[in-house]
Amino acid sequence: MSFLRKKIDQIKRPFAKGEKWEKFAPAVNAFDTFLFVPNHTTQKGAHVRDAVDLKRTMVTVILALVPALIYGIYNTGYQYFIQTGEAFTFIDAFIHGAWKIVPMIIVSYAVGLTIEFIFAIYRGHEVNEGYLVTGLLIPMIMPVDIPLWMVGISTAFAVLIAKEAFGGTGMNILNPALTARAFAFFAYPTYMSGNKVWVSEASNVDAISGETILGSLAAGSDVSYSMLEMFQGSIPGSIAETSALWIGVGALILILTGVGSWRIIIGGILGASIMGFLFNLWGANALMSFNWMNHLVVGGFAFGIVFMATDPVSAAQTNKGKWIYGVLVGIFCILIRVFNPAYPEGVMLAILLMNVFAPTIDHYVVEANISKRKKRWANAQLKTA
Repeated sequence: MSFLRKKIDQIKRPFAKGEKWEKFAPAVNAFDTFLFVPNHTTQKGAHVRDAVDLKRTMVTVILALVPALIYGIYNTGYQYFIQTGEAFTFIDAFIHGAWKIVPMIIVSYAVGLTIEFIFAIYRGHEVNEGYLVTGLLIPMIMPVDIPLWMVGISTAFAVLIAKEAFGGTGMNILNPALTARAFAFFAYPTYMSGNKVWVSEASNVDAISGETILGSLAAGSDVSYSMLEMFQGSIPGSIAETSALWIGVGALILILTGVGSWRIIIGGILGASIMGFLFNLWGANALMSFNWMNHLVVGGFAFGIVFMATDPVSAAQTNKGKWIYGVLVGIFCILIRVFNPAYPEGVMLAILLMNVFAPTIDHYVVEANISKRKKRWANAQLKTA
């Protein structure tokens, strides 16, 4: 490691302060801090000192995403081969999935990081590690056969509008990955919905038709998948959103490391469960009659509540606010599914909506706490008077 450290220091010399290429130092420093913890320390002011920095946090989230990503790669191939009726092995399915998904990941990182580097150089600040997670999330929540140029444009829109326009990492109001998906959904609806976008090559092979479970229910069709298939994720859907099992593994990693908020996750599950159960009692249509437990494992709800709703920047910050925020995400997710047949998945719009209201939730939680303390202080003054 010392050899690598010396080589990087040699490369950085022309980019040091006062040198010829000083303006491009943020781009070079980004590679340095990706490999090594920065060796500078704070000199003044009050700071929270902790062993966990932004890079370690982002790496933890990526590790939590890996199980769902690996299964999503396999399921992409599995859905293709099971629909065509061809004999296949695990390796065949995985290779087919990787052939489809890896280019999407490359495009996402290439476009997003290029924009991040340009803004870092222009503004004269270091490149933040926040996009390491966003760059992986964007392709994971897309349909498998969306054209790569659409992935690139959606990524550019998300980084520019949802992130850099607000000042960069830590300043964004909306979750950038969900913003990319929302842009793709409204800009290219035929590539983001229907029964030909969720299974690889479905648009090119007549024998393949892979509507999602919620899409089938919205269209009045029967669902033939078992609860076990829904839970393990062997169903059509966005690339890495189908397996509640492996998403649950990622949730445990986030909760045990303190990176993800268990309050938001449990709150979201409670909100969706209550709303789903109430609709089960009503049962006016297929989506209302759909078992409330099934609502928790299909349509990307598990992925959204674990990896999107818990975004520490765009979510609520106070403990009580996290409960309220999570419950409302779950409630609105089921409401949108049931009352909006054009977009039965719903979790994306629910989280983006609550991203907007998260600061308001925190504001009223803080104001309520202040009011309680004022009353407590006033009562104490009366007792001592």
